[in-house]
Amino acid sequence: MLNVTIFNMAGIDVGEMELEESIFGIIPNESVMHDAVINYLANNRSGTQSALTRGEVRGGGRKPYKQNKIDKSRAGSIRMPHWRGGGAVFAPKPRDYSYKLNKKVKRLAIKSALSSKVQNKEFIVVDEIKLENYRTKSIVAMLNALGADKKVLIVTPLIDNFVIKSANNIPGVETAVADSINVYNVLNCDKLIIAKEAVNMITEMYS
Repeated sequence: MLNVTIFNMAGIDVGEMELEESIFGIIPNESVMHDAVINYLANNRSGTQSALTRGEVRGGGRKPYKQNKIDKSRAGSIRMPHWRGGGAVFAPKPRDYSYKLNKKVKRLAIKSALSSKVQNKEFIVVDEIKLENYRTKSIVAMLNALGADKKVLIVTPLIDNFVIKSANNIPGVETAVADSINVYNVLNCDKLIIAKEAVNMITEMYS
């Protein structure tokens, strides 16, 4: 059995919760997590980098000087790559860097990331993460009460604009919904604060 303590937003112990070992208690596969992170970063690349080749730069239509009877190397254009103002060799052009990962690999990667957080005691379950209005102080108070003072990922079961916008003002704090968490965000935080209902949703998704 894999049990974790449940806290409220004030940092008070309010009970225990049993986690599904096949999701939160496996041996983390570092190779698969690495593949998932590289895939996430590649898919987020804009791919808009561009430079001009010799045939695209302006000018260079006239031979700069005659070819014979001078002590200079032959030159056909002032836009050759080794000249100042010339075109780039093998210039980068806009491209799509995204690629797909096998579905089983993605599932194993997210399970490994969650299990690593549980094993490192960086997985904090809160009975309910909810605000009645936009109030950053309430999120700051929760983080202080739970001992999360660095990079934090707050996971809610559904989109909650009060929580999202209140947390956006705090450096190092990100939010996510249970059905959209990814390996990069999970591994990139020092503490994963997750609502109890979100844990149940993730268990149903990956069982």
